[in-house]
Amino acid sequence: MKLLTALFAAALLCGCATITRGTTQAFTVETTPSGATVATSNGLNCPSTPCTFARVDRESTFTVTVSKPGYRTSTHTVTHQTAGSGSAGMAGNILLGGVIGAAIDGNNGATQDLVPNPLRIALEAEAPAPVVASLPENVAPATAQEAPAATAN
Repeated sequence: MKLLTALFAAALLCGCATITRGTTQAFTVETTPSGATVATSNGLNCPSTPCTFARVDRESTFTVTVSKPGYRTSTHTVTHQTAGSGSAGMAGNILLGGVIGAAIDGNNGATQDLVPNPLRIALEAEAPAPVVASLPENVAPATAQEAPAATAN
């Protein structure tokens, strides 16, 4: 009986989405080709894609910078939105947690999902540097020849 009472009290004090989904989620970055370096504005780093950051706050908004030698560096924004299962957890508050559970879920990000996730990036190759031909040292560059002056007869 005491256990049942304790479980009921815990349900009233906690949000359903918080219990079922948590406030963090895994975030993945994939690139084509793989092997790119990843740095985020919230301090996460990865030396080589594909990579997954195990615990990122669900209601984070941050930028992801991806770089690889020979390819253009690119920056992408990751934000969050209400997830379908987050809405279901919030609906569970109506049955179990009431206003307190709804307030908890609404304020800790448990109803959110990071988007896009996974972040998939097709890296763009850098344009090759123009080839500049050089002449051997003993050859002088050609000069424009002047047209002969017209003579009047």
